[in-house]
Amino acid sequence: MWIALVRALLLAGMVAVAAASRPLPWGLLPNAALGVALGAAAIFLETRIRSVTAKEIAGGFLGALAGVLFALLVSVPLAKIPMAAETQVFLQSLGLLLFTYVGLMLGFTRGEWFDPLSVVAYFRGTTTQKNVKILDTSVIIDGRIADICETGFMDGTLVIPQFVLKELQQVADSADSLKRNRGRRGLDILQKVRKMSGIDVEISELDFPEVKEVDLKIIELAKEMDAKIVTNDFNLNKVAQVRGVLVLNINELANALKPVVLPGEFMRVFILKEGKEYNQGVAYLDDGTMVVVDNARKLLGKNVDITVTSVLQTTAGKMIFGKTIEAPGAAAASR
Repeated sequence: MWIALVRALLLAGMVAVAAASRPLPWGLLPNAALGVALGAAAIFLETRIRSVTAKEIAGGFLGALAGVLFALLVSVPLAKIPMAAETQVFLQSLGLLLFTYVGLMLGFTRGEWFDPLSVVAYFRGTTTQKNVKILDTSVIIDGRIADICETGFMDGTLVIPQFVLKELQQVADSADSLKRNRGRRGLDILQKVRKMSGIDVEISELDFPEVKEVDLKIIELAKEMDAKIVTNDFNLNKVAQVRGVLVLNINELANALKPVVLPGEFMRVFILKEGKEYNQGVAYLDDGTMVVVDNARKLLGKNVDITVTSVLQTTAGKMIFGKTIEAPGAAAASR
């Protein structure tokens, strides 16, 4: 609402200035139309800039500034060369426009060149850039991120947004005992990760007041910092991918690390409960994979040798189907 009001005031101001100064010699209406056109152009430019990141804006500004300075340096020797005044003005103006344009476009598309960390890395003789990963609330509460960090597979800088810490604190202060325990567990996990050697953890104060949802704030922060998001939230994973942000999903990593089981292999499982279908039993592997066993309903609470018949991969994980191995005596008696 207030954005529309500001834009209306801008248009009115442009029209008032053009009507008062009258830069065109054709009366009031053409000058008022000029004011409307200039205001519309300014609003269009503002809407286009909204989709540009702060790094691109800063890179474009610094690139254009560098282009202007370079053009000024070039204009000094040009002034010493004997030539017609019109030619000299043309060459100096051409250099100013050309170098400013090239600097603006290079700075806009290569904003990382102006990143202080990249400059420091260059003078240190290294070309590695800051590898930033943003942790969301779900992956902190989950706790497996600490185990991954201990293995050394998580490199770079882990960023904890301030609004994620606030949400985590709200969960830890919840009246629900289950939520309260999960929130306190998340805070303990953060403390554990921060104490690990070789892990760089930073707290980001950057916020986006116009964005209300925490997940959308994380996506905007990732775009701003050119970072990846570490999560196990299915919805955040999908939305971030649509927005062009790279995501590291802990659940997908866990599924990828599960042992490969092929039909025809043998395994020994503990039948924990009955299955949904008739005469089925259900067991679980150490990694939580569900094993559905045919003809095992009467074997509850027992360790059973089974043969894998099929493996089903779902969005929730992997399911293994098998059947019990009949003892030689039972097989002979059945004939």
